[in-house]
Amino acid sequence: MTRREPTLSVVVPIFNEESVLPLLVQRLRAVLDGLGEPYEVVAVDDGSTDATPAVLAGARRSWPQLRIIRLRRNSGHQAALTAGLFRARGDYVASIDADLQDPPEVLVEMLLRARADDLDIVYGVRSDRSSDSVFKRSTAGLYYRLVRRLVGTGVPAQAGDFRLLSRATVEALRELPERRPVLRLVVPWLGFPSAEVPYVRQQRAAGSTKYSLSRMLRLATDSITSFSAAPLRVATWLGAGGMVLCLAMLVFAVVAYLRDSTVAGWASLYVAVLFLGAVQLLCLGLLGEYIGRIYVAVQGRPSYHIGSDTGESPDAPVPAGAGDPRDGAESREGPPAPVPAAAAPGDGRLVRAGSGKPGARAGSGARTPR
Repeated sequence: MTRREPTLSVVVPIFNEESVLPLLVQRLRAVLDGLGEPYEVVAVDDGSTDATPAVLAGARRSWPQLRIIRLRRNSGHQAALTAGLFRARGDYVASIDADLQDPPEVLVEMLLRARADDLDIVYGVRSDRSSDSVFKRSTAGLYYRLVRRLVGTGVPAQAGDFRLLSRATVEALRELPERRPVLRLVVPWLGFPSAEVPYVRQQRAAGSTKYSLSRMLRLATDSITSFSAAPLRVATWLGAGGMVLCLAMLVFAVVAYLRDSTVAGWASLYVAVLFLGAVQLLCLGLLGEYIGRIYVAVQGRPSYHIGSDTGESPDAPVPAGAGDPRDGAESREGPPAPVPAAAAPGDGRLVRAGSGKPGARAGSGARTPR
């Protein structure tokens, strides 16, 4: 009998979450079982070093819809999330973190909203973040204000990686050449029809946060440099300002010399040297950040490698050179990425173009973003 493809795939990137996983399994399974439709949960183990793999394996024995993808090394939250999105099979693909700060119950509302309004993207937007610390709320608010100013107001405020995507949106993401996409910026950039579902952000159910200050700074840097050349323009303006200041100081020095009132002053010289040095180093740093991203892109190294996937058939043939660098470039000895059944030729199913819903023949292509 042909296996029925899931209506909904839920991608959960996981790194060292052994303490919260039992609670996640309990709540998430209750929500998804209540849908009454086929689903899968794609748990992406991002190279965990604690008992996370054992906990996941134990949960899968009694939960056949749980699919475990293990990366060969810790590749980062965005890379693990991308790996899960690209290998999910559902007509709709949702993403949620394992810490239960984003309530799984909202997934049902997202799915109903997407179907009712014929949407390709539904964002989970945090309407209340009182459970977060003051530092977390202030830095997050600063991040979203900065990103919306540089990238555009199309980026929803207070929307992280808790979202639901149609099959058309996932396939559009696969076509992008970026190797390290910041999904919370790339997804709005696609321009597909979208809506927002507000929810109250809850406290972490167990364990400790894996998003340290350094990782948040890295995310902010990637977000800005991936989508805007504004920092380079800032460097240009700083250089222009420094040149104007130097010209003013030159005029001042000439006038003072003509008036024979020159006095050896180390303070002005000291400040000028420090100012110009700081401007030059800042400009070099900004240029280096962009050149570094070009260097990484030229290298062509994949952002993650798939170690194992319990959702793959053990008898499936492995084509030569399996592992397209654009879809995460799993290792060549790994299994090929699954082909969505909705796109398989000749399967006779009726699928709405681009979203996986009934209405049009499969293979008719994704809708043009509105």
